[in-house]
Amino acid sequence: MTLFEPIHVGTYQLQHRVVHAPLTRLRNTEETNIPTDLVVEYYSQRATPGGLIIGEGSAISNKAGGYSRGPGLFTEDQLEGWRKVTQAVHEKGGVIFSQMWHGSRAGSSLFIKDNQLPIAPSPIPITSSKNFMVNEPYEAPHEASHNDIKDLVQQYVEAAKNAITAGFDGVAIHGANGYLIQQFIASSSNKRTDDYGGTISNQAVTNAIGPERTGIRFSPWADEMSYETYSYILEHLNPKLAYVHFVEPHDDALREVPDLVNPLDPFRKIWQDRPFISAGGYSTQPELMADVAKNTGNLIAVGRAYLANPDLVERLKYGWPLNKYE
Repeated sequence: MTLFEPIHVGTYQLQHRVVHAPLTRLRNTEETNIPTDLVVEYYSQRATPGGLIIGEGSAISNKAGGYSRGPGLFTEDQLEGWRKVTQAVHEKGGVIFSQMWHGSRAGSSLFIKDNQLPIAPSPIPITSSKNFMVNEPYEAPHEASHNDIKDLVQQYVEAAKNAITAGFDGVAIHGANGYLIQQFIASSSNKRTDDYGGTISNQAVTNAIGPERTGIRFSPWADEMSYETYSYILEHLNPKLAYVHFVEPHDDALREVPDLVNPLDPFRKIWQDRPFISAGGYSTQPELMADVAKNTGNLIAVGRAYLANPDLVERLKYGWPLNKYE
């Protein structure tokens, strides 16, 4: 396999395996969270024929605790803003999925309807750092009741439907980076002893828009890592999902020494020959892109290098040098 061999993802035939990773850009309107013309330009610049873009995390509702200038998927004005984005990507022949996001305890009451406390599996605040959105300690979240969890599932369902209405080709469930889904997975943030002492099922979303238009993203090394836990999750996911997306700990913006010890291979083995997206470290070690694609058949998600190189796919294809990310 090579980076430039076609691959079938969901209902789409991609022409290459370089994926635009979801990246928080904060170029939307401040109070109404509507994508602006800058957002349209950004995605249009990076769209390629038969290439997959995974959009930035978009709040699933006004209860999700989104960022200032972060986009949403819950008002008609927001959806109209996204329609301009998806149309621009489709005009370039690209495919674009919307990443559905809920901040949970990583959010802030300042960005939640009626300034309610963030909701989480357990009432445990993040204590390892300050909330960078407001430069204050994280709030102790409200523990979700059973009715709250049912409401959360419905918020995902409505956001998924809204994404399709806005022209997205599918949705990516954000199950990574310490946000809501990962908080249900991690024992450090989920101390529940009821039926929700584990992850929320993605079945509701796949029922709403179809598994072939649904992907999911995990970052096992963002919290306590357990091959057993994530293997169990993979084994119980809908096998018809468009893809699964795992962040590998090769390198990231905060890692001083690359982690070359902990591979994604056990997860790749479970998912077999279905579409599997690898991410992590490819901007600082671009030579890994071709090697991993060749050895695994994976799609490769790239973030920082895509910021600095809107024409990244063409540069990789022809061996042209990359602009350095700063």
